[in-house]
Amino acid sequence: MTNLAYLGLAVVISLIGCLILWLRHRKPRSMQAHMQRFARELEALAPDRRWDGRRNGRPAARRSERGRNR
Repeated sequence: MTNLAYLGLAVVISLIGCLILWLRHRKPRSMQAHMQRFARELEALAPDRRWDGRRNGRPAARRSERGRNR
């Protein structure tokens, strides 16, 4: 084989490897994938249910415990 054939073989192998990587890491385009991504984003933005907004960093007491502390 000539040097050009070896170079062509290396280019073809590299292109095949790039194609495989691109196929594995491309973003899904189905409607279901979009809905799942949207649900993950909503869950990430949702506030913690135990957090009441106080500055001391403690979670809020349960409603049944609030009346006892007063």
